[in-house]
Amino acid sequence: MLIKSAPVQIKAYDEDAGVFEAIVSVFGNKDSYGDIVVPGAFAESLAEWAAKGDPIPIYWSHRMDDPDFNIGHVLEAKETDKGLWIKGQLDLVDPLPGSKAPQVHRLMKGRRVTQFSFAYDIVEAGFVENDDDYWYELRRLKIHEVGPTPIGANQETELLTVKAAAGVARQIARDVKAGRAISAKNETTLRKALESIRDSATQIEDVLSVIDAEASNDDEKASGHGRTKDEETPGSKSEESGFNPSAFTESALQAIQLATAG
Repeated sequence: MLIKSAPVQIKAYDEDAGVFEAIVSVFGNKDSYGDIVVPGAFAESLAEWAAKGDPIPIYWSHRMDDPDFNIGHVLEAKETDKGLWIKGQLDLVDPLPGSKAPQVHRLMKGRRVTQFSFAYDIVEAGFVENDDDYWYELRRLKIHEVGPTPIGANQETELLTVKAAAGVARQIARDVKAGRAISAKNETTLRKALESIRDSATQIEDVLSVIDAEASNDDEKASGHGRTKDEETPGSKSEESGFNPSAFTESALQAIQLATAG
């Protein structure tokens, strides 16, 4: 699951009811990471939400680990010619103890929070380039939630580093062909991306080794030659491999998603 942020374009705000209208993603605008969301990117996902009859949740800064940060829901969402428009409702009527909705309401009303972001998966995307520019086109996205956030949440993710490097590589190819020198900035971007790819590959290999070991264990038990549960030693299975599930970080998941995004 990825996150994209943008300055809030609040079109209307009912200060008493906590109902607001906002553009949370702008079409055709190349952001600082080289992404362009195209019209139609959300259409399929919005239709799926409508078919389920469930509202898209509004979370404060993507805090999905704590129900107190589930601060509202989307009343209506649609694509316009400008981007993804939503009408949202903060939970201000009889909020439960601990709910963050009233404070977020104050922050939004006072313009102390000026960014919205949404969590999504890439269904279809790809690089596009012409003679003058290149960008990463987001064509179909699966949206999970939206919400106000104080700072863009994916400023330094591994995926963005790798994705930026792919575009830089194309630029370098054009520069070399034209006889221009490679800039130090572009070289640094490529080296950081290579490091990210290597780290992610190592983590993925660790997971695959555990899967292989588990499969081998199951085969041995099925044949009657493996240890029973009571016979397993403390150093067996994941401890023996040295794999810590918590160490399988978001970068590995993002690397997989980038590779399968198309």
